[in-house]
Amino acid sequence: MTAYIIRRILWNIPVLIIVGFVTFGIAKLTPGGPFDTQPERRQLSPRVEAILRERFGMDLPFWRQFTRYMFFDVVPDPRTGQWQIQWGAIAGNLGPTYASRGARTVQQELFEGTPSRPSKFYYSARLGLQALAFAVVFGIPLGVLAALRQNSWLDYLLSLSSTIFVALGTLITSLILVIVFAVILNWFTVIPDWSDPVKPWILPTVALGSTSMAFIARLTRASVLEVKRQDYIRTAQAKGLSDWVIIWRHMLKNSLLPVVTILGPALAGLITGTLFVETIFQVPGMGRTFVDAIGKRDYSMIMAGSLIYVFFLGIANLVVDIAYGVLDPRISYK
Repeated sequence: MTAYIIRRILWNIPVLIIVGFVTFGIAKLTPGGPFDTQPERRQLSPRVEAILRERFGMDLPFWRQFTRYMFFDVVPDPRTGQWQIQWGAIAGNLGPTYASRGARTVQQELFEGTPSRPSKFYYSARLGLQALAFAVVFGIPLGVLAALRQNSWLDYLLSLSSTIFVALGTLITSLILVIVFAVILNWFTVIPDWSDPVKPWILPTVALGSTSMAFIARLTRASVLEVKRQDYIRTAQAKGLSDWVIIWRHMLKNSLLPVVTILGPALAGLITGTLFVETIFQVPGMGRTFVDAIGKRDYSMIMAGSLIYVFFLGIANLVVDIAYGVLDPRISYK
């Protein structure tokens, strides 16, 4: 198991490099740059712009810019004048952000915070984890219940509800929740107070997790229906075991493998892809920062968004593969 985990982690390194290369190339091919897309910098003189481009290495060839950002660069120390290695994104240095004032780095912009004002990563990560927990806690029981009551009114109701949630998507669901619960019923405020540890998180969590919950419920239902028809289930029923023992010991564990498969990409997507929810519910997370970076041609922030997503996707898929072995002892890792 240890050797397998190490191999999987090492395999993520070339994936990060390939994704970084593609993202960097697309960003550089897009017209415009960080110094001519920001209103406060449009009046820069050509000389000042040239100085800034040289300072951030934008006057270098493409391959040099990429290796400098992704791997390392040899630069002189401003205090001693001696040459030293400056590591890149592969070592955790995500570079400066061109859109913020004060020469802040991407790490500072995304990961630094205070107890009274947590980081943007904290908001996005907490919202994504809460949404995934909501989807799993409600999606799996609803899917099992629909399968056990196949072709009943309850099955039809749950299937219709899950189809509606999948069809609506996160954006429309968020708008409906705001209109109903914040505007009409006035149970929540339109402008949330994020110092409250519970109330402002409820609507965005439900909005973000509803689509995943519906998909998990439908997938669980289909998987349980398939397992119900297996011979070992009929054997357990013939032995006179109770329904709950059959469900929890024999049926549910084998039904969860397809569900676990989608949890890895779902977790990475929920943590990093919360743009609509963060915008509608005014969550101060990473989603809006990444989209704003595209409009401002903030190359470092654009790269950081892609690399962070791929990193979480790799870790989540590794956890899913390990969970396979827990759910099905027949699966071995060599």
